Amino acid sequence: MPTVSLGDGDLYYEERGEGPPLLLVPGLSGLGSFWASQVEAFSRDFRVVVHDHRGTGRSSHSRIEYSVEQMAADVLTLMDRLGIARAHFAGHSTGGAIGQVLAQDQPERIASLVLSATWAGQDAFFRRCFEVRKQVLLQSGVESYLRASVPFLAPGWWVSANDAALEAQHRAQVAASPPVEILASRIDAIVRFDRRARLGEIAAPALVVVAADDMLTPRFYSEELASAIPDAKLHVLSGGGHFAPVIVPDEYNAAVGAFLAGHRHL
Repeated sequence: MPTVSLGDGDLYYEERGEGPPLLLVPGLSGLGSFWASQVEAFSRDFRVVVHDHRGTGRSSHSRIEYSVEQMAADVLTLMDRLGIARAHFAGHSTGGAIGQVLAQDQPERIASLVLSATWAGQDAFFRRCFEVRKQVLLQSGVESYLRASVPFLAPGWWVSANDAALEAQHRAQVAASPPVEILASRIDAIVRFDRRARLGEIAAPALVVVAADDMLTPRFYSEELASAIPDAKLHVLSGGGHFAPVIVPDEYNAAVGAFLAGHRHL
């Protein structure tokens, strides 16, 4: 199982393909497998690296106080261990928050930046969404938390068509889940995150992409990012909810792939 040492734990990663490095960084679930459809598409032209965040999946379930800055530091450690001085970066949701930190604090490490279904800092809507999700987690456990999260993440038509698959996925996630305290700390980390004041520092070419029907990180969050990051491009997908890379991979890959192709040799 490929891992890199964090000193107080290990980070699980996978890589595929050859070419310029491309990091695909997942959201709050932290699972690199989220990007399966993108790895398949983008590894034809890039050295694609995915990883499980610390505290999730096959990485160490460290009992620490999580923060987006800590998650970004873990990505830098992964890059260093893999000999990647500079990479293209696509981050979804929490992964997009990580991307903002890296592009602001370590600009020389980021060749181009895709911010997918993400946000620059919490507001009342974001806070309310994650307050109720955390409350369900603490009071009712992981399985209820996963079930309650579905309406935030996927359109109704897709949930109806994939009910059995979701049930199987939830069973597997519950079986492999980290302790509730780690999940809660990771929620606290993203609610604390706010990098609005430094968006103008991002110099890497940036694409901001969101689905029109994303209920968790609505379109206006992406509009805020695209308007504040110099020369950023905004692409709004016709649908797909918060999990558009999984639900409408062809449309998502076409938009992101065109952007990456245009900046492949940076």
